[in-house]
Amino acid sequence: QLQASGGGLVQAGGSLRLSCIISGFSFDDYAIGWFRQAPGKGREGVSCIRRSDNNTYYANFVKGRFTIFSDNYRNTVFLQMNSLKPDDTAVYYCNAKRGLTEYWGQGTLVTVSS
Repeated sequence: QLQASGGGLVQAGGSLRLSCIISGFSFDDYAIGWFRQAPGKGREGVSCIRRSDNNTYYANFVKGRFTIFSDNYRNTVFLQMNSLKPDDTAVYYCNAKRGLTEYWGQGTLVTVSS
């Protein structure tokens, strides 16, 4: 089970930190990712982290602004979002994937005002 939280309303240039709490399974062998879906658009990948080696991936449109990291003791993956832009407005979802096994959390809404 994945539980995402931390969304909210922020002005452009501001910051938010999203949390994805993982429960019910060990995420040691999973890649944990954040996706987002803006109004009227499809879901797109934002960032992910592979627990086994802490390897990370960032979409070009968030590089240098967002940071993904995990707190293994709390089974939580965070997405620190800085220098937010109105284009970052979307519902953000966390995802856990290992092979064909995949879990999705509920979304958390991020709204960036100009």
